[in-house]
This record gives sequence, C-alpha cells and structure tokens, in this order.
Amino acid sequence: MGLARLELRKALAGWGLSALEDSAVLVLSELVTNAVLHARVPPDREIETRFLPMVLPDPDGLRIEVHDASDLRPYRRTGVPDACDGRGLLIVDALADAWGVADRVGVGKLVWALWQPTGGAEARGRSD
Repeated sequence: MGLARLELRKALAGWGLSALEDSAVLVLSELVTNAVLHARVPPDREIETRFLPMVLPDPDGLRIEVHDASDLRPYRRTGVPDACDGRGLLIVDALADAWGVADRVGVGKLVWALWQPTGGAEARGRSD
C-alpha cells in the first residue's frame, strides 16, 4: 500500500493537485484496505490502483480507482461503527465529493472516489 500512496503523491504533485494530497491519500488507503480485508481476492489476483486527473482545461479534479477480482461489493454499515472496524467508507464519504462501485470487464469490480473541480469540498464549506 505504501507504493500506491507514493505513486498518488507523485501524480498529484505532477498535476498541480497537491492540495488534495491529505484527503486523497487517506481515501486511497481506506479503499485499498477494504479490498485487502473484505474482497477476498484470490492469491493469484492483484489489487490495482488508478489515478486520473480531471482536466478542464487544467487538472483541477481527481478520480481514484481501486480494482479487485471480487464481486463482493462494499457497503456503508448501518449503526455506529466500533473502535476498530466499520469506519472506512464513512471516511471516504466524508472526504471525497462522491464515491461508488462499478462492474469491470471480466471478473471483479472497481471502487472509485472523486474530487470535482466545482461543487466540491470548498463549495460545501468542508475543508480537506
């Protein structure tokens, strides 16, 4: 997971999106952790991360994707999470402008998180 975080930091710096670094790295960590702990990916399959800048006309938004080979979809737990479990998607929901799950071609799914250039955290009065 450390390599994925490093790659994200480098990409954000290259795109001039370092202001998103803290929230984006934390969301990436939560999504990868969910894939490792809950997706039950077979040993011969990998978890893949992708980072995509939103370019309008300059990079000012971000999409993070975590791909895995499991069809088991993540969900926000109802009720109060305990001290050690159940907070990951609550954190993702609080830090990203949007997130969701999509099917992939072939096996598995991808979980994505998005920071939009307009209507994002600053527009809602939230600081990341």
